Amino acid sequence: MDGSYRTCFEFIRFNNTVLGTDQMDRDLRLDLDSPFHVEPRNIVGDDPQERVSAEAAILNSRVHYYSRLTASSDRLLSPPNHVIPRQEEIYIYSPLGTAFKVTGSDPSSKNPSIITIFAIWNTMMGTSILSIPWGIKQAGFTLGILILIFTGLLMLYCCYIVLKSPKAITDMDTSDWEFPDVCSFYFGKFGKWSSLFFSMVSLIGAMVVYWVLMSNFLYNTGQFIYNYAHNVNGSDSEFGTNGSVICPYPTTEPGGNSTISTLYISGNDTSDGSSFEHWWSKTNTIPLYLIVLLLPLLCFRSAAFFARFTFLGTISVVYLIVLVTIKAVHLGFHLEFHWFDTARLYVPEFRLLFPQFTGVLTLAFFIHNCIVTLMKNNKHQENNVRDLSVAYLLVGLTYLYVGVLIFAAFPSPPLSKDCIEPNFLDNFPTSDVLVFVARAFLLFQMITVYPLLGYLVRVQMMGQIFGNHYPSFLHVLVLNILIVGAGVLMAKFYPNIGSIIRFSGATCGLALVFVFPALIHMISLRRQGLLRWPSAIFHSFLILLGMANLLAQFFM
Repeated sequence: MDGSYRTCFEFIRFNNTVLGTDQMDRDLRLDLDSPFHVEPRNIVGDDPQERVSAEAAILNSRVHYYSRLTASSDRLLSPPNHVIPRQEEIYIYSPLGTAFKVTGSDPSSKNPSIITIFAIWNTMMGTSILSIPWGIKQAGFTLGILILIFTGLLMLYCCYIVLKSPKAITDMDTSDWEFPDVCSFYFGKFGKWSSLFFSMVSLIGAMVVYWVLMSNFLYNTGQFIYNYAHNVNGSDSEFGTNGSVICPYPTTEPGGNSTISTLYISGNDTSDGSSFEHWWSKTNTIPLYLIVLLLPLLCFRSAAFFARFTFLGTISVVYLIVLVTIKAVHLGFHLEFHWFDTARLYVPEFRLLFPQFTGVLTLAFFIHNCIVTLMKNNKHQENNVRDLSVAYLLVGLTYLYVGVLIFAAFPSPPLSKDCIEPNFLDNFPTSDVLVFVARAFLLFQMITVYPLLGYLVRVQMMGQIFGNHYPSFLHVLVLNILIVGAGVLMAKFYPNIGSIIRFSGATCGLALVFVFPALIHMISLRRQGLLRWPSAIFHSFLILLGMANLLAQFFM
């Protein structure tokens, strides 16, 4: 029972005594045989005053009368408000003979607007923030900023459609519905299973990105500790600016995506260094080491323990913002504007690779599958649209701040802007203490979040297929092995988080951001007789835009 946004109780019959409840305001319909009565001594609460049995009998008769008038699917003759008891008069009656007073939907348990806004901001802020500078580089500085603003507005509008979609269904109680329930209502089993599939794409895609990043962060953290313990000086400055910024892939062609690291280490004991590199490899060994730690955590029946560490996400983002600010102040701005032609060390302001950035942004602004739940906890429901817009504004400003500062501060010359990596932390040497702290902190945060993502995948998939979130240990183990195997393979053979994010973002965004919201909006307007051709053209364009966004990823 979630008292924060709904009150729902069941009716059961015990020893010829009716045990009752309330189901969302006017939907109280019972099939009662006799009045109910609970002795005052059995009432559990702060004020155990006597409940008069005669009053209970009158109430029972009234509700019983209305329940005989109409079927449960007909709302016309539902009990009026004056028949339903006040909130303070409602008790939960149990077969044990006790009654617990219902406090109802306590306004204090709901969140004010400021908390709701930052909850949305914190939920949207994820691994995509590390790829924003790379996305701006792929699109071009000017075009990248314009695309970020345009995509943010587009995603906000589609999220607004998702938020209001349950309320557009007036002939059913949708108070506890999520967006997949809305898809199931409009499209039947196809909507139910397709929304589940695309939700799995977003979750599993995020888990694969996490595995690649955890391998990266663990490798660099271990490398830092080893270098510090053995007084090893990295030769990162060979491709950097006094060791402050590096180009890990110096042979990368403009616009290309390399996947093999080219970092060099020098030390006094070369044999020990070679042995360490053999057993401490970013792509060959580290992804396998993570299996020992994370596979058992994925098999936990409950993820409640890991949920305690979700606050680390906010701290990580704040630290990244501070880190970006410090680096930008230290390096200064290095910008030259070449509108269409590629210069030696700079990229054009407009590039044909911009769909790679739109794919990243689709996942960066993606919150559509859980926005309904987040907004139910908002104390002032009339401010939902405003709070959602403010949250998207904050997210967009955060992405702009990080992306613009990293791109502008990247030292060109002597390095080319094309050296900006899909994970911008890779552009800083292992010996950088501030970046080491960021990597270590992000590593710990991802280790605690990864089991939560696995838990969400298990709950949705196992619940739909087997009707049980934990059918057996073997079922869960097989599912987790498949998920972990996907992460290990990508970390070993294609550890490019930019490409993984853009493909998963464009895929899940096609259905959950563009197609389903646009179709549901048009169907709802058509049933109300309010659909006009400008709206139909615009929302059809949204569907085509989502398709084009996905198809373009295969040609970049």
